[in-house]
Amino acid sequence: MCEIRRASRKDAHAVAELVDLLFVELGGGKIEPCDRTGIAEHVLSAERSVFGFVAHQRDEMVGVILVNEGMAMYAGGRFGQVTELYVKPEHRSAGVAARLVHEAITLGRTQGWHRIDVGAPHQPRWARSLHFFLSVGFVEVGPRLRLDL
Repeated sequence: MCEIRRASRKDAHAVAELVDLLFVELGGGKIEPCDRTGIAEHVLSAERSVFGFVAHQRDEMVGVILVNEGMAMYAGGRFGQVTELYVKPEHRSAGVAARLVHEAITLGRTQGWHRIDVGAPHQPRWARSLHFFLSVGFVEVGPRLRLDL
């Protein structure tokens, strides 16, 4: 059985590896090279606004969720935003992702967040991801757009 715990900077390498796997899967096998471990260290060091949880089984990290705290009028004030959620394929359908999301929900309640948002990947290709988020209580509110700076 997997255990879930709060991620720290010392987990940066494992978190980076899991996020790399997420990006490879989302990108159809392609990934932009960069120092993802350094980025993970930087992200995980923002302990007041970024929260990570890892799922591990014995000595293996099998899943991760990263959630940022934001503030917006439309959200009623403070809210959480899931930026990354990944579970290794061989551990999917075992409740790991649901447990990671539950940790984010518990955190959000203790932080006083009014909601948690997540951007679902493109449909219909990622219908399973959409179905998962709907199954744990999320509702569809429309697509998300971005502007790279």
